[in-house]
Amino acid sequence: MRLLYVADGRSPIALNWIRYFVEQGHEVHLVSTFPCRPELPLASLHIISAALSAAKARGSSGSAGERRGIWSGKLAGLRTRVRQLIGPLTLPQAARRLKEIAAAIRPDLVHAMRIPYEGMVAAEAHLDVPLLISVWGNDFTLHAPATPLMAAATRRALQQASALQADCRRDIRLAHAWGLDPSRPVLVCPGNGGIRSEIFHPGPAERDPDLFQVINPRGFRAYVRSDTFFQAAALVLKEDPAVRFVCPAMASEPQAQRWVQELGLSGRVELLPAQRPEQMAALFRRSAVMVSPSTHDGTPNTLLEAMACGAFPVVGDLEPLREWLTPGINGLLVDPASPQELASAVLTARSNPELLRHAAEINQHRVAECASYPVVMENVSSFYRSLVK
Repeated sequence: MRLLYVADGRSPIALNWIRYFVEQGHEVHLVSTFPCRPELPLASLHIISAALSAAKARGSSGSAGERRGIWSGKLAGLRTRVRQLIGPLTLPQAARRLKEIAAAIRPDLVHAMRIPYEGMVAAEAHLDVPLLISVWGNDFTLHAPATPLMAAATRRALQQASALQADCRRDIRLAHAWGLDPSRPVLVCPGNGGIRSEIFHPGPAERDPDLFQVINPRGFRAYVRSDTFFQAAALVLKEDPAVRFVCPAMASEPQAQRWVQELGLSGRVELLPAQRPEQMAALFRRSAVMVSPSTHDGTPNTLLEAMACGAFPVVGDLEPLREWLTPGINGLLVDPASPQELASAVLTARSNPELLRHAAEINQHRVAECASYPVVMENVSSFYRSLVK
């Protein structure tokens, strides 16, 4: 097949899909909305800007001291809002460029990975080939209702879509409410294409029996309550000073550094740089608990990775997460705005080693059965072929 992806070419999620089809010998082209240099033998790579993505890429690059203005982690919510207000106005120009690229490539299938803004651009281009759009966790709950223009662009994308892929059943239901034709084929599978068991697997030998480690793998995002997390960490440490917290992708965030100082968390909350998958897997294996106080989500890849490695999930009480977790059985669900609830859940996990052991068995089995990368991607490949036919 000749495949054209419209995606953020820096994203490990998108690259997981793309790599599979490159390795299977298909002709794969990428139109990235952000500057990137993926280490893949692509048939072609093109860069377009949509919703200020070029400015965002410049503003987000560099060290902590270099990230200023609305591109800093502290102002993630403001950055998202600015893009929601201006983004739809940039679609026509980006769509014209995508249409030119697609006309030269003549793909069998176009796959736009998330609705804002890649799916919106692909829909605006009115490409004369099947268009598959992927939904990412907050496309409908955070972005679509944000402004009238975002709502209209979301509806247009769904009306143009030949098919839809989502990582939870909730988003299929919401897609129909936002205008997806019920006759269009849909696929529910993990957003990153599945979990690679050679990387993310259990390893209790790596866990220090004298250290109860909690990992927050979400970094700074507009829809994750980092303030809740740091306040909860302070509450936990008042009750049990032996607990330690690790936070990948937060080392360069000045706001995180301030919270550590202001709340007296130095030496007990470790802010780490972004980690490679192998490093993340090792952190999950050393952690007894994974926390994610998100207010919008589908099925986070970090949730499945943590489950595969045996870390006990404590996450925001959201509908998609209930598709994977039964409270008190294989995880705990909390109000993401409540530091007290989050702290209480961590302490509950701390005092119940049998709960953690039983949950790890359930979660590892669920991931192996429902989210294994080879199985998921073979299903995706069959789905692609059905759309091309």
